[in-house]
Amino acid sequence: MVDAFLTSPVFGFVVLPILIFCARVCDMSLDTIRVIFMSKGIKYLPAIIGFFEVIIWLAAIGQVMNNLTNVVCYIAYGAGFATGTIVGMAIEEKLSLGLTSVRIIIKEDPFELTQFLRSHNYGVTSIDGEGGTGKVKMVFTIIKRQDLAHVVGIIKQYHPNAFYSIEEVKSVSEGVFPEQNAHGIFSWFHSLRFNRQGK
Repeated sequence: MVDAFLTSPVFGFVVLPILIFCARVCDMSLDTIRVIFMSKGIKYLPAIIGFFEVIIWLAAIGQVMNNLTNVVCYIAYGAGFATGTIVGMAIEEKLSLGLTSVRIIIKEDPFELTQFLRSHNYGVTSIDGEGGTGKVKMVFTIIKRQDLAHVVGIIKQYHPNAFYSIEEVKSVSEGVFPEQNAHGIFSWFHSLRFNRQGK
């Protein structure tokens, strides 16, 4: 009965492609997360992820090689690759790992904005500058990426027309950050050295 099912068209053109697709989604999700973790300076977790990633990949590619005449397996393999990349990016976005630099340029006095940010335990630096239309104030802050939406909301609240730019920060030596708000597995991820000190 089992042998008959494994050799049936239903298994070859439906079940097997679905399994290959799911395997590719899993291994590409892990691959995307592994690369992102490496870019954040995490040392050991990417190695563990890579171990499971390559095993899943070997299982998927092995089935494709065993069914070279099955075009549906090729399609499932490619679709799983694309879907896994998107899923991995979505997971990383949900985790909101790392640090972000926010640079704000405004013409008005930023006192209320800087005071509000400092009252919420964000480290803020304010300096004078000159833009294309005259004197401006430049406000810099480095925040945890998970706090980005909150900080952008504060900027728009106090200075709706402010120009601001956002850049990823690889490492910092010191900093002032609000208390961690993440819970469960997200709190464990944020406990890793995402803001490791640069050499």
